[in-house]
Amino acid sequence: MNTSTVTEFILLGIPFLRGLHTVFFVVGLFMYMVTIVGNGFILIIVVIEPRLQTPMYIFLSNLAFLEICYTTTVVPKMLQTLVTTRTTISFTCCMAQGFFHFILGSTELFILTAMAFDRYLAICKPLQYRMIMTKHVCIQMSLATWYVAFIFMFFPSLYVWRMPFCGPNIVDHFYCDIGPILNLACTDTHLMESLGLLSSVLIVITTLILIIVSYIFIISSILHIPSAVGQKRAFSTCTSHLTVVSILYGALVFMYVRPNVHSSSRLTRVLAVLNTILTPMLNPFIYTIRNKDVKEAVWSAINKKKASSKQTLLKTFVPKD
Repeated sequence: MNTSTVTEFILLGIPFLRGLHTVFFVVGLFMYMVTIVGNGFILIIVVIEPRLQTPMYIFLSNLAFLEICYTTTVVPKMLQTLVTTRTTISFTCCMAQGFFHFILGSTELFILTAMAFDRYLAICKPLQYRMIMTKHVCIQMSLATWYVAFIFMFFPSLYVWRMPFCGPNIVDHFYCDIGPILNLACTDTHLMESLGLLSSVLIVITTLILIIVSYIFIISSILHIPSAVGQKRAFSTCTSHLTVVSILYGALVFMYVRPNVHSSSRLTRVLAVLNTILTPMLNPFIYTIRNKDVKEAVWSAINKKKASSKQTLLKTFVPKD
């Protein structure tokens, strides 16, 4: 039975931005809207364009959906802390926010690992690629990332939920992150710290190692391609994924893969802001700006729309015999 006496928490927000809250609110709101529109665009174009319904773009649409959900669990509440003097969040909503934040973040890491494996098969085993990475297998892998993330995050989250919280109730962060929440528990948190560190190592480090191993084989295969043009074309399919992996894992390793998870330093909070706002906003641009397939799919969709509109106008204004 939950013995908590705290019914709500107060989110401290980002105190070192005091005096710049209005500016940061406008910038943050703009970035959030760009994130929703950009990732929503990827989802729509993959759904409506048959040529993009391949494993790589199915994984990318999963990533886009994750980014929309991931930012929505944190950013609206963070923006509220910038325009109100006292931002509260109920105990239940705080626990739910922390749970969904971590399950969506973990799923994103698994999706990025699946994308690395997809690139490994496409470049290192091109003859077997279509036979191994079928659409059915791709969908199963996508569902598996959600399932594994849920299993990993459910029991630690349940453990935190059942901890006693008897005050104070001020969360030294702009969302219910694990470190600041554990600081408020009225019990020994060493076990939870150990579980959190173990989960972080298992998820963050293991997926990072798998991605690195995949790219070792990928780079080795690319270097064996005889033509420079072929090498450039093969490597160009991986640069977007490598860019996202570098940005995301750089922040996560510092934030969570360390013994003192309680720490809520200024740098940690800055990295949390970048992780929850900047990276999800950049993903659509990183994956689409130099992507020939996406550009062709967009023009194809536009031309189809124009042709459909033209036919509708002709049917409307051309008299029937």
